[in-house]
Amino acid sequence: MTSDWNPVFKRAESGQEDEVLAVLDETAAWLAARGVQQWPARFERAWIEPAVARGETWLVEVEGKVAATVTLDWSDPLWEEDGDAGYVHRMAVRRWAAGLGGRVLGWAGDVARAEGRAYLRLDCVASNRRLRAYYESAGFAHRGDMTVGGAPGQRESSGPVTLVSRYELALAP
Repeated sequence: MTSDWNPVFKRAESGQEDEVLAVLDETAAWLAARGVQQWPARFERAWIEPAVARGETWLVEVEGKVAATVTLDWSDPLWEEDGDAGYVHRMAVRRWAAGLGGRVLGWAGDVARAEGRAYLRLDCVASNRRLRAYYESAGFAHRGDMTVGGAPGQRESSGPVTLVSRYELALAP
């Protein structure tokens, strides 16, 4: 039961990209099997390496096993009001740890608040109604939809185009 778990958040280091990719790919396959077009079938190493190198990607362990991954950074070109928020990207939880997502979001909010940020922001594919409802039930407010290009988590001017919904959570001081 996730309420009994004591997750440990560890910064992913160079050499742990395969662990990050394993969680992302497992989650992507689970989504695809349910007809959800959130992520590609497989993530490319090049998509996550920069965030790992910058120290923005985390592995979440439960009982000594990798249960989740999340990237938390301090800017995102999808938001014009940059600088006052933490941004959650590529949050994925292994199926055996289902229910851990709320703890990961809570941790991200705590880290952002400790960094003096007023908001926690994230986005998801606009057509993913279940995930949108999940974020809204967690207190995130919808802040509009935007079209983005590039691979998941990238903000490119070229490549595949996806409509995403932006969400924001005000962090209490």
